[in-house]
Amino acid sequence: MPYSLISVPSQLGVSSGSLRKWSLGALVLALICFTLFPCQAQDSKTQRPRHVLPAETEPQEIIKIDTDLVPVDVTVTDATGRPVRNLRREDFKLFEDGVERPIDSFNVEKTEGAPRPAAIVFALDLSGSMTAEEIDRVADAMREFSRRLAEHPAVFAVTTFGMHVKTIQSFTNDREKLERAYNRLAHEPNGLSTHTYDAVDDAVRMLVRHAPLTRQHQLVKRAVVVITDGFPVGDVVSPETVIERANAADASVYVVTMPSYTRMLASAQMAPLPTPLDVSGLVERTGGKSVYANEKDLGPLFRAIAEEVVSSYVLGFYPPENKRHDGKFHIIRIEGPQGMMLRQSRPGYQSQ
Repeated sequence: MPYSLISVPSQLGVSSGSLRKWSLGALVLALICFTLFPCQAQDSKTQRPRHVLPAETEPQEIIKIDTDLVPVDVTVTDATGRPVRNLRREDFKLFEDGVERPIDSFNVEKTEGAPRPAAIVFALDLSGSMTAEEIDRVADAMREFSRRLAEHPAVFAVTTFGMHVKTIQSFTNDREKLERAYNRLAHEPNGLSTHTYDAVDDAVRMLVRHAPLTRQHQLVKRAVVVITDGFPVGDVVSPETVIERANAADASVYVVTMPSYTRMLASAQMAPLPTPLDVSGLVERTGGKSVYANEKDLGPLFRAIAEEVVSSYVLGFYPPENKRHDGKFHIIRIEGPQGMMLRQSRPGYQSQ
């Protein structure tokens, strides 16, 4: 799990300071409910196609894979949280609907000396709650991230969101273009709303349109890195729909929650509460990771995320003929060596 819940003590203190601490916690939880659940209710009635790039045909609601092979990205970490890279095919077991299936395809970060290709979308929250200092630190951290993947055939896109989602730079591996995009971030206007789920939805659509699932006979690692204050507000698309689309596109979502979220709890000396993004399952159910930033240098944090993005295993299997086109959702479960933690990029697949 990318977060831990805080247990409420059975007895509350009677001092005014204690009451203020727990009142603040209750307020945060109320905001989570307010920002998460109305979005879902709205989506069921008013869901509509959204556009991140002009004059292009919208992709189908369920994204089809070109082959019957079903790939699953699996990140393996040890007890200290460090990626484990030396596992073999026989160290894993793959189950479809509870029945073990043979692993027909197995790839690690490097295949025959070739680093795995990657397509990354940065989605930066520019709502009014993000400070100028935070934006500058995030731009520096994005540079660190892209430098970490310099040896990989990687492309990057940069988007911002607040009231609207905006593409600052479409996919490119040109360092000069990326540098200009990073420099523009501090000059972008702020917004009053925080359309986080809409931004992730747009990012997934960009990946589907412009980042092919395979490149040079290798599966491309698709990922969205969201940098936000943790409070989505005003979204059109529901969390559940975004998760479904990310799973269909085999894209993982990583979330960096900035200090502007955790700062409000610092005076109460409480650990950070889960954000609405955590509660929605957006990170957990796409095989990503949720981390909380602090006031210090963000570079090491982003380098660690970059390391994890390209350190996953790719397991693939061919479903039985009778399940490939039955129109049902089938659950996939991956098991690995005992004592290690596994995160898979999708909980299953939707047959056509």
